[in-house]
Amino acid sequence: MAELAQKIKIMKGAAPDLSAATYQIFDESHTMGNALRWMLMKNPKVEFCGYSVPHPSENLIQLRIQMYDGLSSLDALLEALSHLDDVCSSIEDRYRASITGDQYERWHEKS
Repeated sequence: MAELAQKIKIMKGAAPDLSAATYQIFDESHTMGNALRWMLMKNPKVEFCGYSVPHPSENLIQLRIQMYDGLSSLDALLEALSHLDDVCSSIEDRYRASITGDQYERWHEKS
């Protein structure tokens, strides 16, 4: 069986209770970074969240999360990922329903 590549890593300097941590997420870009940052900032327990792409030639993002009241940033990250998955599933369901029901705009190129 093929070995799975590491997808996420907690970087050095994280608080022992993970109330503040920077996560390195591999094989992702601004698309995932900005979506995760947006979803995390909707959580009122998140004090700060930001992401960066360290270098354009590296296919990874670094996501910094700081929580209020010593709560776990890892729990917040997992919750944000779950909510983001729900949003994507909802969009896909509505897209498929509109295609099935012929509820879309057609564009015909004039030759």
